[in-house]
Order: sequence, then C-alpha cells, then structure tokens
Amino acid sequence: MTYIRSTFRHPGLPKNELGYTTKEYEGAISTLCAGCGHDSISGCIIQACYELSIAPHRIAKLSGIGCSSKTPTYFLGNSHGFNSVHGRMPSVATGANMANRDLVYMGVSGDGDTASIGMGQFVHVIRRNLNMVYIVMNNGCYGLTKGQDSATADEGSKSKKGSANPFQPVDLAGLALELGATFVAQSFSGDKEQLIPLVKAAIEHPGFAFINVISPCVTFNNNPGSTKSYDYVRQHIEATATTDFVPEEKEITTSYKNGTGTDIRMHDGSYIRLEKLAANRDPYDRMAAIIALHNSRNRNEILTGLLYIQPQSTDLHHTIQTSNRPLNSLGQDELCPGSSVLEGVNGELR
Repeated sequence: MTYIRSTFRHPGLPKNELGYTTKEYEGAISTLCAGCGHDSISGCIIQACYELSIAPHRIAKLSGIGCSSKTPTYFLGNSHGFNSVHGRMPSVATGANMANRDLVYMGVSGDGDTASIGMGQFVHVIRRNLNMVYIVMNNGCYGLTKGQDSATADEGSKSKKGSANPFQPVDLAGLALELGATFVAQSFSGDKEQLIPLVKAAIEHPGFAFINVISPCVTFNNNPGSTKSYDYVRQHIEATATTDFVPEEKEITTSYKNGTGTDIRMHDGSYIRLEKLAANRDPYDRMAAIIALHNSRNRNEILTGLLYIQPQSTDLHHTIQTSNRPLNSLGQDELCPGSSVLEGVNGELR
C-alpha cells in the first residue's frame, strides 16, 4: 500500500474564486483506521477552506497529541503546520497568533488532549478569546493507547475491557459556554451537511470559535460484551494462529432535518441519539444554549448545531492593543526605536 497521493486530478474539477480546486487543500493519504470519523472531519475542513477561497498559505494548522492531532497531515498540505506536545496546542497557537495576526489559525485536538492534560490550556485560550478555530474530534476514548475511557466518556459506557465508566463526562461544549466562549457549536463527523457550514462560520468568526465533533472510534467500540468482538470470535473458532489486525469498518453517516432527532447505530450495536437545533432557535442567547444542553443531556441526547455565537466579539489583539501589523512585517526602527523611547516608557512606570 502506498501513502503517496496521486497527483492526477480530473481537469474538469470546479475551481473557487482563487482558481484552486480541492487538490490544493488536500494533504497526505490518511493512515487512520478505515472508516474513522476523523477523516470525515478533515474532509469537511478541506471543503470549508476551499469554499471560502482562503489561500492555503494563509492558514496555520496546529495540533497536540492523539489520533485527532495526526489529522493535520491529511488536510491543507500547502499550509503552515505545527504539531505540539500533549495538551499544549493552545499555547503554540497563542504565540503564533500574537506574532502574525493575518493568518487563519486552525487548532485540532482530541478529547484527551483537551479534556485531560490540556484542560488548563483550553480554559485560558477561551478566556483570552484568541482568534482561532478550535475543533475537538471527540471519540470518548484514547485510541493511540488501546481504547481507555477518556474524560468525555459517558457514565455507564463500557470500555474495551468491558468495565462500565463510573464517572460523569466532561461536557466540552457546556464548559466552553460557561467560560464565555464567543462561538460554540457541536456536530457529528458523519453529518457533513451540518459540519461544513459550521467550520466556515467558525473561520469567519472574529474570536475563539469552538466546535465539539462527536467522532466514533471504529476500532475501540469493539467491547467484550459483543458477540462480534475479537475475543468472542477467537473463543469460538479453531485456527492455527491468532493475528491481530485493524478491521475495515463502514463509516457512520447520517442526514436529518433541523429541529428533529435521529438514532445512530454504532459499530458495537449500541445507539447514540442526535438532535439538531431548530432553525428558529436564537443562537445569541447564552443561557438558552446552556439550558438546551442540560435538557438534552438529561434525555440522553447529543445536541448538534450552532449552540451560541456572540456577534460583537473582540479578540485578544483588540483587548491588549497589539500592533495592527504582524510582527514579522515591522522594521528595525519600529522594533528598536532607541534609548529615548525606552527612557520614556520607564519613566511612565516610575
């Protein structure tokens, strides 16, 4: 198998306002499990940037550690990129944004990278209202370390080992609302009709834009309680050897109307309930969004759509009154104005 993408594209592919096709927004071939919802999210990011006609060199993609944080390799191959250490993506994004405010910052994280080791970073990037898109690919488990429960795993859900999770989950969308995020949305990796417009809206938002995307793990929903589990099958067949492999699963997709709900069957036979916000709901009411989230949680439903947006948002640059120009465009005279200017600054502090 090759991991090099073919350079051939049909000459009749549609082009955006810049004259680019989606080819200019693609990345390397994904090495994630076949059918992983993370790849669908990557596809939505590609399509959103293409439709907005953003030049790839104007985008900076950042990530931490985890299956989700591998995905920037698979989209926007012609853009800037930085893969940081576990949970520290918001700090890197903040530093880059302060140095060059003219780029579009796209942060990708996971439920472990954000809700556990990166929780403190997540809190402060919201508090500062950094102008960036922050996407969490939320599968409720640690896929790189064999499927342990993450902090977003639902209470009572069973891990790969079959034990039920005894803890309440961290609701990242609810937390973002409580912390004052100026754009909060939630979606499902298999609903591109909803997710692409949400990503486009997040990119256009002048401040911190958070999207929590439920993205089921196709490998570690394989619980021991299922008759389709590897352990069960091995106990009921005769073979000369046992070989582990990652199965190819069909990706879970869905499509349903605003203001309605649907049940989605997972790979292990269980179901999750999705409910899409009604089109006439007011997205400018933070308290209404918080209440709606609580009500949906009580009904064991996952609320999707644009939960809240603050139309009059001012980002970190406005708050701390930074230079209107990127720091890399400032000359020597502006960066080092001389001892007399320094004396004046020091004098104001005495």
